[in-house]
Amino acid sequence: MSEFHGSASLGSTPGPNPTPPPATRAKGLRRRLAELRGPDVPAKALDARALAALAANPGCRRRAILDGAGVDKARLASALGAPSGFGQSQFALTRGNAFEARVKADGGAELLRLAHACLDPGAVPPEGAAVPDLTAHGPEGRTARTALALREATRAGGWALLDHPMLALDVAGSLAFLEPDAVVVHPDGSWSVVEIKSFPMLDGAADPAKVGAAARQAAVYVLALEEVAGRLDPTPVVRHRVLLVCPKDFSNLAAGSAVDVRKQRAVTARQLARLTRIEEIAEALPEGACFAPDRSAGELTAAVAAVPATYAPECLSACELAFHCRDHARAAGAVTRLGRPLRAELGGLATVEDVLAAARGEAGDPADPAIAALRRAAALRAEALATAPGMRTAGPEEEADTPGTHTAGPVEGAGGPGGRAGASEEVAACR
Repeated sequence: MSEFHGSASLGSTPGPNPTPPPATRAKGLRRRLAELRGPDVPAKALDARALAALAANPGCRRRAILDGAGVDKARLASALGAPSGFGQSQFALTRGNAFEARVKADGGAELLRLAHACLDPGAVPPEGAAVPDLTAHGPEGRTARTALALREATRAGGWALLDHPMLALDVAGSLAFLEPDAVVVHPDGSWSVVEIKSFPMLDGAADPAKVGAAARQAAVYVLALEEVAGRLDPTPVVRHRVLLVCPKDFSNLAAGSAVDVRKQRAVTARQLARLTRIEEIAEALPEGACFAPDRSAGELTAAVAAVPATYAPECLSACELAFHCRDHARAAGAVTRLGRPLRAELGGLATVEDVLAAARGEAGDPADPAIAALRRAAALRAEALATAPGMRTAGPEEEADTPGTHTAGPVEGAGGPGGRAGASEEVAACR
């Protein structure tokens, strides 16, 4: 009996909702994302920094669909009247590029020396290491060329340095192309990610917040590299200790550190797996919704408002739309703008109005531990004010979030998933 794949047999009646083949669904999703972005607007590619921020806030459907559609969030924020100063300065970019070029000079001799000293001191010195050419057409071609170079370098059994390889990672049904600074292949066939940053390493130690951000970014590369390794037989080992290279004591000399990113990798993998699929978010949007920068402010505001957001103070250091989302969170009285830890402590109390009503005894179940704690705190505050006549103390809403100010948010990496406060990356300086 013959089989028909992707079509109904002759004389049969298809079901009410036949499932389209994967290729058709993929084409339909790409077409829908292009409509959301604007038919003539080029897509803004996702990078590891954006994926690390996206994974840190998996409940934000707004960021998921905007990043998945390749929308330029900086231009969108400006069109909405809430521009952000998010991003690196041109001076920092120029300085970082110059330092990276110096580290990779002479076939990456200095970088390989640091990799040997920090990651694999028991191996033979990296003399005469291979530096394969990764030139290819388009991101797909570069991704395939990188996979081939990794396979050949692993079989060769020596040191190899891949300068700006291209990796691919599936994110909520959309393919993201990632470009780490470098990947090192060790003589034993294992692979290591290299992150080159322009912030200094003083006396063998760097700013913990910046190290945490670099670790989360490197963890994304490790995940993508593991997908490449999984397609080879035997499967090479992707090391979870990455090489962080920084200027030494504000000089142009390079210093290296081994950073353990196992915890950041686990957090990022878990959060990316929990992301709502992009096609589900796109299907829920109203007909005609579009984020093209040539649309009017009213149209853009309506389109953005149609996608729920999950704002938190950490967004100020990770998302271009943070000021816009913060303004709306303030208007709605959402407690998420006071921080995720506080939101978790408040249980079912979602707004500041609900919190204050519970604290005053006007609403809520007294047996609820969160409400009991709020009422106890309110009683202690009232007692303190009664003992100090004439003293006025700002309420909790005023202290935590004064309206009308665009203050800088927490330093990226200071807390939250995978941050310095929530992860203990081990940094060992290599001199």
